[in-house]
Amino acid sequence: MARKFSHTFEVCTCRHVTLAEIVYAIKEKNAKTLEDLADITDAGTCCKSCINPECDLGVEKRELYLEEILNKFNKE
Repeated sequence: MARKFSHTFEVCTCRHVTLAEIVYAIKEKNAKTLEDLADITDAGTCCKSCINPECDLGVEKRELYLEEILNKFNKE
């Protein structure tokens, strides 16, 4: 995840969940899985396109996915 994204970047457009909310859920609420993120933020609970590229069925692909964010923080 070498790309730079603003904390206001909307990761989940269905539920309007920002990168800052995802990072907060991971760092402060100890979210470790997609299920944890869904419980805390509601991200990935609607169309599921924000979870990973395989779930992204839209014509225009997303720039950042929940799995990608989780993987970065789980490596640290």
